[in-house]
Amino acid sequence: MKLLSMPMHYLTSPVEKRVGLILLATDNITELDFRRAMPQDRVGVYCNRVRYVNPTTADNLRAMLPHIEDAGGLILPDQHLDVLYYSCTSASVTLGEDEVCKLLRRAKPDALPITPTIAATKALNALGARKISLLTPYLPETSVPIQRYFEAKHFDVVSHACMGLGDDRDMARLSAETIVAAAVETSDPASDALFISCTALPARQTVTTIEGKIGKPVVTSNQAAVWLTWHHLDLPLPAGIKDRLFAVKPGREESEP
Repeated sequence: MKLLSMPMHYLTSPVEKRVGLILLATDNITELDFRRAMPQDRVGVYCNRVRYVNPTTADNLRAMLPHIEDAGGLILPDQHLDVLYYSCTSASVTLGEDEVCKLLRRAKPDALPITPTIAATKALNALGARKISLLTPYLPETSVPIQRYFEAKHFDVVSHACMGLGDDRDMARLSAETIVAAAVETSDPASDALFISCTALPARQTVTTIEGKIGKPVVTSNQAAVWLTWHHLDLPLPAGIKDRLFAVKPGREESEP
């Protein structure tokens, strides 16, 4: 074996931008949504998971709180991330997005902290939506706090339907046809937009189909997070995306949480 003695030249980073995802142990969808959306030659997507046990109840969601900071800190330790996304809509409401963002900032002080609720609120504001329809896959007791969250953010929830599922692994297996049908049934003609909650739900790929059927914008948890991440990274939006959300930009007051 020969030990090379030669100058070594190093890049600042193997990739231009870096996004960290904190995922539930059972999450099947978020990583797929982000990797499909990000240009792999420019953006690295790095993941870690937190222990989570179904069903989706307040107690099980709260059990994640002590582990969020460590999970974020173990994504490329001591290295810079541009964005750190905690991927659970219902937990962001149950734990409080301010508390979650505090933990994300502790884990990665230089990264933009994003939760699904922050991203959704910014997306709906950018679309000018004040009256919304709300579709959740959760049990009723998990869905009610989601409605209260948006009402506290000064949205008028004119219709709300839940699918009654308690296991996020079942949510991840719902067919596109089922999601579209549920969305159409939930959407109220009086609403300005439809929000589909839950990062475990494979709703991102159904958005344009639903928009074509209900004639108004559709926002989903992961879609909104991808949209906000793209703008924060200051990258050209991907070609071919026809979601109405991607035709607007975050306003100045919505650009940072």
